[in-house]
Amino acid sequence: MATLTSALYRAARLSASARAVRRSVRTRNPYYIARRARNIAIGRTAARAGVWRALWGKW
Repeated sequence: MATLTSALYRAARLSASARAVRRSVRTRNPYYIARRARNIAIGRTAARAGVWRALWGKW
C-alpha cells in the first residue's frame, strides 16, 4: 500500500491531467491535452535517464 504522501501526489497528478482534458473539451482546443502529454513524456524520459537522481543525489 502506498503511503499517504504518495497517494496525495498521485491524486494531484491525476487531477492535473483531468483538468487539462476538461479545459481542452470546454475550449475545443487540443493544446492543453498536448501540453500535458508532452510534460508527462519529458518527465518520464528524464526519470529514466536518472536526471532527478543526479540533481538531488541518492537518498
